[in-house]
Amino acid sequence: MSGTVPVLVPLALPSPYDYLLPKGDHVEPGTFVVVPLGPVQYIAAVWRRAQGEEPPKISRKKLREILEILHDVPKLPPVSLDFADWVAGYTLAPLGMVLRMMMSATAAFQPPAPRYGVRLEGPPPERMTPARARVLEAARNGLIWVKSNLAEAAGVSPGVIDGLVDAGTLVAEPLPDWHALPLDPSRERATLSTEQAQAAKELLEHTGDGFAVSLLDGVTGSGKTEVYFESIAQCLERGRQALVLMPEIALTSQFIARCEERFGAKPAEWHSGVTPSVRGRVWRAVAENKAQLVVGARSALFLPFPDLGLIVVDEEHDQAYKQEDRVAYQARDMAVVRAHLGHCPVVLSSATPSIESLVNAEQGRYRHIRLGTRYKAAGLPALDAIDMRKAPPERGSWLSPVLIEAMGETLERGEQALLFLNRRGYAPVTLCRKCGFRFECPNCSAWLVEHRFRHRLECHHCGKFVPIPHECPSCGAEESLVACGPGIERIAEEVAELFPESRRALLSSDLTPSISDLRETLREIEDREVDIVIGTQLVAKGHHFPGLALVGVVDADLGLAQGDPRAAERTFQLLSQVTGRAGRAAIAGRGLLQTYMPEHPVISALIAGDRDAFYAQEIEARREAGMPPFGRLAAILVTAGNRAVAEGYAREVARAAPPADKIQVLGPAEAPLSVIRGRYRYRLLVKAPRETDLQAYLRLWLAQVPKARGDIRLTVDIDPYSFL
Repeated sequence: MSGTVPVLVPLALPSPYDYLLPKGDHVEPGTFVVVPLGPVQYIAAVWRRAQGEEPPKISRKKLREILEILHDVPKLPPVSLDFADWVAGYTLAPLGMVLRMMMSATAAFQPPAPRYGVRLEGPPPERMTPARARVLEAARNGLIWVKSNLAEAAGVSPGVIDGLVDAGTLVAEPLPDWHALPLDPSRERATLSTEQAQAAKELLEHTGDGFAVSLLDGVTGSGKTEVYFESIAQCLERGRQALVLMPEIALTSQFIARCEERFGAKPAEWHSGVTPSVRGRVWRAVAENKAQLVVGARSALFLPFPDLGLIVVDEEHDQAYKQEDRVAYQARDMAVVRAHLGHCPVVLSSATPSIESLVNAEQGRYRHIRLGTRYKAAGLPALDAIDMRKAPPERGSWLSPVLIEAMGETLERGEQALLFLNRRGYAPVTLCRKCGFRFECPNCSAWLVEHRFRHRLECHHCGKFVPIPHECPSCGAEESLVACGPGIERIAEEVAELFPESRRALLSSDLTPSISDLRETLREIEDREVDIVIGTQLVAKGHHFPGLALVGVVDADLGLAQGDPRAAERTFQLLSQVTGRAGRAAIAGRGLLQTYMPEHPVISALIAGDRDAFYAQEIEARREAGMPPFGRLAAILVTAGNRAVAEGYAREVARAAPPADKIQVLGPAEAPLSVIRGRYRYRLLVKAPRETDLQAYLRLWLAQVPKARGDIRLTVDIDPYSFL
């Protein structure tokens, strides 16, 4: 490629711009360059022209020149360019924003800074302490250690390491660019049960070379991870790269420990908890084919793998795989696309598969591999509903006497109990008993949630918070404010009164803000340093707590009263997953669901243990309604700082919709959350048959929409998961 080349800048741009190559230079598509755009310089990527596309006939005098070619930065492989084009075309997002996701490690585009580790070389220190002895024991392998890793391995503070460096016992040495130890796929593996061995055999047959999708569908605790480890080992034996996606970064610590046990070394990590410098090194290691196995959040799918041989999507049903800002995409679905473009297999693993994946398996698109029993013959937890109309809690309490009694019996046996409520904070609403005033967010159409542990009222949508006042801001009455409804902090308060001697832990994203704090709490639970766990949906995501015997769901009805077409499916999956934490080892498990609707199909299916009947009923309801996966949806969201402006433009958008026999345009309607961060929101929903080219219809429509004025914003979400 010479003369002029298309260059894609990682901004909200629909296509590349042409730039002049410096005289005598030559670049390939995927090469990173520095280019001027307006008064600013950007690191951008050389793109490629569509087949048969001619360079635009623009005078060379009007074109700007590439300022620098970044020869030391690995190129994007061709499959990454294919993937970016596909994602942009499907989601209708600007191509430059997809590239921006692929360039999310800014440190990768800067010269690597020299890094130093420590090695055990010098004499023992004059003053020996137990902490120093643990460091010396950990460092006896003679390897160069990152200081933080050595401190973690020895269970000491970084200051102990620094002291041994000052004493000359540990010597600082440069670390290589990528210091991950090689993984050993032939290392001794766990003993698989007969059912697991059969599943692994079937999976290996389906995850060889070439594209194929397998749905690994096993009950909680059935050992799905050990089964798909066999496919990872096969991929590594062939010298190819493997990627495991996880919905929650808290899960990665347990998974990485299992990887280290299975393959003898840790995989690379990629998620928001990783420091920018480490992200840069991982990005380069992936691009240079040095990272054999990567474990990460949904964004890891956009790393520049040159030789990806396997993708595993763990907990494939989890809605955390759906990204809704900037580029709206479903990582599970995009993983299948990435595997198809890269001619490699993909494994979708879950105890409660998404209806989309189950239907694809029923229709023969995916291989369906099932595990029906728990590992080592552990039994599934026995589930019962507590009818809150017949066994209500005492006044001012939220736990039924039935659940309290079960918790007491569990603690007497020395076992652990877990209480699940998917509501953060102390109470969802705070009001004045005298005048009825309620605390509402000034920026959003939402109530402020009381967080008593942090002494403030907070909005969970925009982050606005205020201290809890001593008097009503409306009528001035003192001591008149009352918290309405429970959050997990209020449940923790009740548990502390009921079981004051118990050791308690709260698991919630706002109470464990750092990944290290969260991992430490999970370790304490796993090591039985906690008696009662009170948590939100964080506790439902694949954790293994060997001592957990009882799971109590405080409000099993919470997710059912929604106008969301996936409400029943989500509630079934969430409650199945959280109750599935119980009885995963030698302990018998039990789950109790507090409900005012024990006759609801979701609750009755859970109690009966009839998963297949629930899915069959839900699939048939979707089929009759023409909802996904039997139909297609797209959401259009119009926002503005003024209600009338947002509504007026939304109506203009609706009027511009081209007529179509089989496509329905619903709305505009004010969104259920009508204001977020001071912006008024109106939604339109497009519903179409499965075979419809929905993207083509939307492109035609949006081309006819009047240009947005002022602060109006229009966003499109293909396959929406949120209807708020």
